[in-house]
Amino acid sequence: MLEFLWQHFYTSFLRFWLKWFIRQVTGKCEMQRICSGYKQGAPRTVRAEYSLGSSKNKILRAALNVEETMVEECAEAIMMEKKVVFQKDPTFKLNLQVCLLQISGYKRLYVSVEDLRKQMFDSEKAEHENMLLKLWDLLVPSVKLESRITKQWGHIGFQGDDPKTDFRGMGMLGLTNLVFFSENYTDVAQQVLSHSNHPKLGYSYAIVGINLTEMAYSLLKSGALKPHFYNTVPQSPKLEHFHQLYCYLAYEFDKFWVEEKPESIMEFNRYREKFHEQVKKQLEEPDVTLYLRVDSK
Repeated sequence: MLEFLWQHFYTSFLRFWLKWFIRQVTGKCEMQRICSGYKQGAPRTVRAEYSLGSSKNKILRAALNVEETMVEECAEAIMMEKKVVFQKDPTFKLNLQVCLLQISGYKRLYVSVEDLRKQMFDSEKAEHENMLLKLWDLLVPSVKLESRITKQWGHIGFQGDDPKTDFRGMGMLGLTNLVFFSENYTDVAQQVLSHSNHPKLGYSYAIVGINLTEMAYSLLKSGALKPHFYNTVPQSPKLEHFHQLYCYLAYEFDKFWVEEKPESIMEFNRYREKFHEQVKKQLEEPDVTLYLRVDSK
């Protein structure tokens, strides 16, 4: 209760006067202090996002959802509103634009990911079918599918004879992630597939992959991925950056699974949650960057 009252008092009254006092002393508004006082990436953009979201000024709050083509104009409007003189702080505008691109870009990325997730796999669409067949060719290039519906799909970790039923939860997002990983990191994906077919430590490659898509999606939706994207993408994050994050999860989960040596696949949920917690803990670090780094052997 006391914490709630203090938070209400701080946001409703104290914060305004504290900001006013610091501006009188430093000659800089809060956004200027953030843009000059923190290094580019999550340390700066997270604070800028909080400052804009906490502002009572409509122009500053609207900046959180600015269109990519309007970022420069928005930055100029903020400078005018806060009476920032370019000659006195020549780096402010550029630094602010980067923050705005990252903040609003993250929101647009979520919309793009959500749209792809809602797009159901349709075997009547040649584009969808070709992508599915491409996945097989990338992972098992030396083996030809006997037919479109076949038990062979089990070799790459699908549950039934027709993989389309496994994409219900994550839609085309799940398939797109699997293909992106296999196409951009073919050797690594084939290595992970071979681990998944281990007689004792094996797991369903495709099903686990779709499960990891759900993990990436939930982290994006909750905002947990903001530090990663703010640190790794200097402007607006795109779908490709989300797919790259998935590749990191696919590779790291395989390493984690092999190192943990579960007794059986029946323990998947427990180890999946343990891995999930590890990733979330990493994302709490201000300098986090979840890049796929392949171990050299």
